[in-house]
Amino acid sequence: MRRVLVRSSIALTIGLAVLAASFSSAEAQSAAKGASGLALPRFGSLKSKKVNLRVGPGTAYAVSWMYLKSGLPVEIIQEYDNWRRIRDADGTEGWVNHSLLSGERTAIAAPWMRGKGEAIFVNMRRDPQPSGTVIAKVEPGVVLKVGECNGEWCRADADGTDGWVAQTEVWGAYPGEAFK
Repeated sequence: MRRVLVRSSIALTIGLAVLAASFSSAEAQSAAKGASGLALPRFGSLKSKKVNLRVGPGTAYAVSWMYLKSGLPVEIIQEYDNWRRIRDADGTEGWVNHSLLSGERTAIAAPWMRGKGEAIFVNMRRDPQPSGTVIAKVEPGVVLKVGECNGEWCRADADGTDGWVAQTEVWGAYPGEAFK
């Protein structure tokens, strides 16, 4: 069994209240479409290594935060022209230019459990079922590349290890959401 202990470069903590405030699958599927024609809300990821989070939709607005890691999952919650209002796993919201975002799906392993103890991990399994063989233990806060989700499980890659994680144990896919 391989242990994946990759740490994210950004501190990722989230309260269960923020998780509970996330949209359900039914709400996400019946969501409105933004100016891009894509559903809102939806998940995507940061395309660039350096992304300014602004307080408003334009370069004239102040930068409130700077992300320094590409691939971090974000929830796109609003669109205005070429700007997207995003929310990260911490619940921080702001505006970024659409060119700095990607439709590539990523997720964060149980960010709400980060710092809760040394023995807490997300199990990555060989098969998408609770009885599947555990092939890796993923530390909370690790960013995963997500290939697909079936509504209960997501096929993910963590540091070269490919397997299935329970959809309820990641931030980056809505509960019950299925996609390929």
